[in-house]
Amino acid sequence: MTRYLVHCSTAAGHLFPLIPGLLALQERGHDVRLRVGAALVDTARRAGLRAEPFDPRIDEIVVRDDAAGSGADQLRLALAGLMARGPFERADLTAAIDAVDPDVVLVDTNAYGAAVAAQASGRPWAITLPSLVALPGRGIPPYGLGLAPARGPLGWARDRALWPLVIRQYGRAMLPPLNALRAGAGLPALTNPLEHFLSADRLLVLAGDPLEYPRVDAPANVSFVGAQIWDPPAAVPDWLTEPGDPWVLVTMSTDYQGDERLAEVAVEALRDEPVRVLVTLADAHGRVDLPAAANVRTERFVPHGPVLARAAAVVCHGGMGIVHKALAAGV
Repeated sequence: MTRYLVHCSTAAGHLFPLIPGLLALQERGHDVRLRVGAALVDTARRAGLRAEPFDPRIDEIVVRDDAAGSGADQLRLALAGLMARGPFERADLTAAIDAVDPDVVLVDTNAYGAAVAAQASGRPWAITLPSLVALPGRGIPPYGLGLAPARGPLGWARDRALWPLVIRQYGRAMLPPLNALRAGAGLPALTNPLEHFLSADRLLVLAGDPLEYPRVDAPANVSFVGAQIWDPPAAVPDWLTEPGDPWVLVTMSTDYQGDERLAEVAVEALRDEPVRVLVTLADAHGRVDLPAAANVRTERFVPHGPVLARAAAVVCHGGMGIVHKALAAGV
């Protein structure tokens, strides 16, 4: 039996893809202990996991990436919030490691302070990543710019020129606070933000084909686990099974990202079409007044599985969870 200690951010899009793998470990006789924010503890427990809440001060620090301005401004704002959580994450996971005495530590990619604690413990540890890998490689375009894979010498030259600029931009926002956390734990400073991901014994990527770029030279510690699809068990609503026009699912991020404009535009576009529209707003619920439309139903949250089984199309913010689920359902 191996004892696993898992620290996950309080974001459904980060916890849900972990649950199938953690349950599989338990079924094989391993001891799995999960630490997550109080808002998701009951969800994890109902799934069958041993879950405890981490320090509530972690979630009291708001992480925002919905600011106006450039992508660089949004990156700095989001990383500032994540790094501000770092000291509390590090202290919380350090105490949990002392109490649980795990053989392996798993840390969500957004929990930088927990990653520092995991590495400082000297135990085998991994970063879990529910999205695409932000690592360069042969034929991989610079991360975050929306570029197609390069073709020919000009494209390869483009990648060689732009990758260092992207890495430098991340480094400016990420390295000073991360290195301060590392110094407090007695770890050496990083000179490149990619070293953070490469320092883990494993980078467990909960994504892959058909969304990930084809990689022929991934670093040795990178393991592509593939999409892990999970929804909290729930009864199928009666209104979903009623006969009528096809459903279109319009969904926002489960972690607020200022994307309610997507819902407004979708309602305007679909209000007179021969479809029924389900809009799930998640944390954007209460922040937006959608236009009135007879064929639109608005909910804070509905498990996606039963909806996708009846949906003709999905309109979404591009989150990996809903994209994976839509692809798996053939929608």
